[in-house]
Amino acid sequence: MNPLLVVIAVVFAAAAVITVWRIIVGPSILDRAVASDVLLTEVMCVLGADMALNHHTRTLPVLLIIAAVGVFGTISIARFVARRDR
Repeated sequence: MNPLLVVIAVVFAAAAVITVWRIIVGPSILDRAVASDVLLTEVMCVLGADMALNHHTRTLPVLLIIAAVGVFGTISIARFVARRDR
């Protein structure tokens, strides 16, 4: 295995662990929402790196679905918090 791939995997794994920790411990729902967006972005980066390294585009529809879920999730959480603050 290429040493660069090992470094990339370790960095992504460390970022995922830190992000999941923020989702679990986050003091507010907004902290958890931001952490979940970061985790979705991280998954998208991993899939994009896999596509670039293996020269394929099979996971492109998955990337689009993850992006849509992230956007709609963020909008729904923002609307929920805005209604709760009134």
